[in-house]
Amino acid sequence: MDNDLLKKVRKIEIKTKSLSHQIFAGEYHSAFKGRGMAFSEVREYQFGDDVRNMDWNVTARLRAPYVKVFEEEREMTVVLLIDVSSSGIFGTTTKTKRELLAEIAAVLSFSASANNDKVGALFFSSRVEKFIPPKKGRSHLLRIIRELLEFQPETHGTNISEALRFLTNAIKRKCTAFLLSDLMDVDGESRPNYEEALKVAVNRHDLSVINIYDPRERVMPDVGLVRVKDAETGEELWVDTSSKAVRNHYNSWSTGVFQQAKTLFNKFNVDSVSINTDQDYVKGLITLFKQR
Repeated sequence: MDNDLLKKVRKIEIKTKSLSHQIFAGEYHSAFKGRGMAFSEVREYQFGDDVRNMDWNVTARLRAPYVKVFEEEREMTVVLLIDVSSSGIFGTTTKTKRELLAEIAAVLSFSASANNDKVGALFFSSRVEKFIPPKKGRSHLLRIIRELLEFQPETHGTNISEALRFLTNAIKRKCTAFLLSDLMDVDGESRPNYEEALKVAVNRHDLSVINIYDPRERVMPDVGLVRVKDAETGEELWVDTSSKAVRNHYNSWSTGVFQQAKTLFNKFNVDSVSINTDQDYVKGLITLFKQR
């Protein structure tokens, strides 16, 4: 790892690790439950105990009724589905969408680690670019952060369905998953292209969505005649932003993308939050945690 990258990794580790411990530790712990109940100990039967929890072997040996005691199984597997498509390089404030996404992913990683969870990462564009299987440990987390900062995808588009299908097939036991994306994966009517894959994934895993966007993507400003380029397709065209009709058409399309995604998440009871590049993401993440 070269010195510049090492400094960047260390900087983001210090900032996000501090946030995860000071702010998110309690919120994360209470929001994301373990997979179920794990055996803890046995104790003597008390009035009102469920007889289905009787430990008949201990009862026979000690000649007194004993029951099994269970406690919540806290350890989880957390998988981050990270959008590395070319639209992430866009940014008109202090950060690009990709930079904001990297910080949020790092915070989630350290929060999960502080909760003794295993963390994995899946990088996707128009296909799954890279999968880092869930593990524990600081070196593993630093590997994820390094990839967040320097990973260069081989394709430029966005295919959320591919990422969700990979998650469903690769992780067999129920996990907690976060989809971090600008959600720019829609058809000509602004409808999400990933409804079927989402439906399957939420039946298998506990999925939350963090939508990253830039304020300029929601509302087109009046800046005259400008040349714009689609970072994912490479298409270029001139746009007259001084035209009210042009601005209204774009703003209507952008609003439709956001609203139809939100409607889809509500349909499948998926917790979601939208965070823009000019916003303090701490508030957004706490809002997501409190939804649960």
